[in-house]
Amino acid sequence: MATEQTYTITELAREFDITPRAIRFYEDQGLLRPARSGRARVYTKADRTRLKLTLRGKRLGLSLAEIRELIEMYGGVRNYAPQLQRFLKALAVRRAALEQQREDIEAVLGEIAMLEKQCTDLLGHDAVGAAQAKAELAKRIRNAA
Repeated sequence: MATEQTYTITELAREFDITPRAIRFYEDQGLLRPARSGRARVYTKADRTRLKLTLRGKRLGLSLAEIRELIEMYGGVRNYAPQLQRFLKALAVRRAALEQQREDIEAVLGEIAMLEKQCTDLLGHDAVGAAQAKAELAKRIRNAA
């Protein structure tokens, strides 16, 4: 009978390029449940997969609570439709937040460009260009409000 492959905290930390402290934090948050051999933590393939999913969820910007909920939904269930629907919902919310952030960033970059033009024109003693940049910035701010 073959024994299941296990991992140490150091091996997982090295594999996923994170600190052992981060792994212990995820354990404290209920995302990982390693067995113990004396004082040492013993991680199974399932723990490794949970860690991988946790890191993927973090990269996507999901909260630890959302990640935990999604991971726990998979516990031995054969019908994955509810889990997939919940994941799609979480992704849609995250996508909407990122799209809004992108719009906000583009607006701020536009304002920065106008301020840079205004400053450059003032430094070059181009009062007309500076006034045009100032007016364009004021217009952008009014339209954003």
